[in-house]
Amino acid sequence: MARRTAQRQEVNRVYVCSCFGITDKQVKEHAAAGACTPRQIASATKAGTDCGSCVRTIQGILGRGACPRRELMEKGDAVSVLAADPATARSSELAEAA
Repeated sequence: MARRTAQRQEVNRVYVCSCFGITDKQVKEHAAAGACTPRQIASATKAGTDCGSCVRTIQGILGRGACPRRELMEKGDAVSVLAADPATARSSELAEAA
C-alpha cells in the first residue's frame, strides 16, 4: 500500500519585533489600513515600544510612499486626519460613553 505523506505547508514568518512577536505581515496590514509612521504602528501593535531595535525595520517597511494622513496634513486638513486616526476615534467614543 502506498503511504501518503501529508505535505506540510511551511509558514515563513519574519519577525520585525521580537519583544511582542510582531511580523512584517502584520506591519504591512496596518500600513495598508492607514498607519503611516512607526508611532502609528506602535499604537496598534506595541512594536517599537520596548527595546526600540525594530523601529528602523518598521521605517523600512513603511518606506516613503504616499500616506493619506500626511497628504491631508500638508493640505492643512487636520480635522480629517484626527477623524481618520483610530486611536483618536476610540478616545472620543470613550469620552462620549462616560
